Amino acid sequence: MNIQEYISKLMNNPSFMDNVTSWQVLPAREAKYGRFPEELDGRIVETLHKRGIDRPYIHQSQAIAAALSGRDFVVVTPTASGKTMCYNIPVLQSILKDEASRALYLFPTKALSSDQVAELYGMIQDMGAEIKAYTYDGDTPASARSAIRQAGHVVVTNPDMLHQGILPHHTKWVKLFENLKYVVIDEIHAYRGVFGSNLANVIRRLKRICEFYGAHPTFICCSATIKNPKELAETMTGRSMLLIDENGAPAGERHVVFYNPPVVNQQLGIRAGSIPETRKIAASLLRAGVQHIVFARSRLTVEVLTRYLKDMVRDPLGNAGRVRGYRGGYLPTQRREIERELRAGRITSVVSTNALELGIDIGQLDACVLCGYPGTIASTWQQAGRAGRRGSVSLLIVVASSSPLDQYIIQHPEYFFKQSPEQALINPNNLYILLNHLKCASYELPFEMGETFEGVEDTAELLEYLKDENILRQVSGKYYWMAEEFPQAGINLRSASDQNFLIVDITDPKKHRVIGEMDRFTVPMLLHQYAIYMHEGTQYQVEELEDVGYYTDADLTTSLKVLDEFDREDEGAIARARGEVLTSSIVTVFKKIAFDTHENLGWGPVTLPELEMQTTATWWMLPESLEEKYEKEPLKNALVGLSHLLRHIAPMYLMCAPQDISVVYHVKDTFTGRPTIYLYDSVPGGIGLSDRVYEMQRELFSHARELLTACPCKDGCPSCVGASAGPGAKGTLISILNELLKE
Repeated sequence: MNIQEYISKLMNNPSFMDNVTSWQVLPAREAKYGRFPEELDGRIVETLHKRGIDRPYIHQSQAIAAALSGRDFVVVTPTASGKTMCYNIPVLQSILKDEASRALYLFPTKALSSDQVAELYGMIQDMGAEIKAYTYDGDTPASARSAIRQAGHVVVTNPDMLHQGILPHHTKWVKLFENLKYVVIDEIHAYRGVFGSNLANVIRRLKRICEFYGAHPTFICCSATIKNPKELAETMTGRSMLLIDENGAPAGERHVVFYNPPVVNQQLGIRAGSIPETRKIAASLLRAGVQHIVFARSRLTVEVLTRYLKDMVRDPLGNAGRVRGYRGGYLPTQRREIERELRAGRITSVVSTNALELGIDIGQLDACVLCGYPGTIASTWQQAGRAGRRGSVSLLIVVASSSPLDQYIIQHPEYFFKQSPEQALINPNNLYILLNHLKCASYELPFEMGETFEGVEDTAELLEYLKDENILRQVSGKYYWMAEEFPQAGINLRSASDQNFLIVDITDPKKHRVIGEMDRFTVPMLLHQYAIYMHEGTQYQVEELEDVGYYTDADLTTSLKVLDEFDREDEGAIARARGEVLTSSIVTVFKKIAFDTHENLGWGPVTLPELEMQTTATWWMLPESLEEKYEKEPLKNALVGLSHLLRHIAPMYLMCAPQDISVVYHVKDTFTGRPTIYLYDSVPGGIGLSDRVYEMQRELFSHARELLTACPCKDGCPSCVGASAGPGAKGTLISILNELLKE
């Protein structure tokens, strides 16, 4: 069945259409063209002609002209709009013109690096030019590394390798740094939060080394649609950026369907789960033979859905290769194999986290199903772009979960279609992150007295601190590295934790094999003793293999205390403050959850040490009069509901993942002495998310009231006040919010 027939079938299916809150058809878009610059080398033009490209899209034309004139720019267009040409053509032109010219490509993932270098290499082969483009990452053989350092015209890598494998050894890369003409940073919207803040500091170090060797490269940035691409690119690179955002690429017709699972308990307002509903939709696509991708928001959901769908298509020998899972934690060789199988059309259904959201070429998919709203408009469009990549008709189905944000989006489609995408936030001057990179920069090149680390006013103070800690030594007006350890090794760019754990399959006592990896903060939740770890739909019990009919989830308990208060605002009904806090988290119990029915089969204790973290927070102090007006239990239920709402609303404004922030409530807080709600960054040192929240208090509380009053339930349900709030929470919370917002 082709995609057009499948769409018609859905439209005529009453049981499906009864749950559709919005079905928008976005019309096909015509291409808008520009011209190639006259000075472009004839070999490039001829190669493009052979590939059926006679003229560039308007954004490609503008980008190539800007790059050739040495202008730093950021190009912002949707998925599959040909952004690769925006940097490949000027880079190839500069190397054809001057054989010594070099370029450095940065991609957020190794998968994207290998994917893009294959395309670039194809162009070079078609031209018959002596241009050498190589991928330099952890998978590059040691025998090839020396040749790449000496002869690589285009070095394609990722931020992690630049940070650990290139910058600290810049003396081996003299040819690259002396002749560096272009630095390309692709998919910059992926660099937000901790990862983006780290990369901005890696770029500071890169520019410092380039300056040492006398090079001043042009920066080319590419992004999917976000609200502040220019601001993000400028913060990332420390350069003034030209914004190119007029998309000239054509697009096929796209059907965008918002699906809200049916209500199964009218009194409590409980809806059918998003996982079973997504499973039904994916199963119908699988039966129809429509190649599709399912995006889920967690590793666990990916594995549960993969298991369900694999069970549908197993052959007599138990093989189910038409369905594959894809997520972080799989080994690179396994991920490359899945990408190849997708391109070849041998996989009908792939279930992925946002690991496949970026522009890896996975061939032509016809449909995309989202199990839960991804959290941002930008991510939704990015994931939707994985279907219909060749200009064909495509289908996007967003299946809402019962979270307040999902329910708001699904019931207010106009917000999604009319609102501009969200901002991406980074904080390069976060002290925890900055100090780490200052150590790395000192190791790479000694700091001179009076030198600043690109705009960091406190550089001298920080260098003195490192000197006092016996990490740096001051001699003849310079600060030299004197510690024994290699500073880059202890810094993980993608999280604040520098530890990861390997997952080893010990089923065969003669042959243990590594099947995946996980970071330190996720391990207590998913790899505690007796946990069921799922990998490509197969269940492993930690310490021994068992085929059981359930999977596990864990409960996390968090306590919080204030260390320092930076700002305070007491005006109005809601006093607020921001400052530094210490959180302590411990996993106490795990639950066993049945497949199919999702019922709770029991629980078990977890004995693991506490994890402590210092971070930044904003907290709201509610009036003491609430304690007199409401009894303790109703007030507690209302605070549970308000915490639940804020946890889901804030990411919509901050363009962060829900797990990037945490919210806790205290009915009688020991620090403030009043009912208090804390929202903190789930990252050591904080990355500025709670600081932004401090500025937008009334917005969040007004939005919370709007969601509460719009929810059709009577007394509160998982969609508005959450599953943990007790009876009457909704009415009490509406009453409290009306009182707080009456000014």
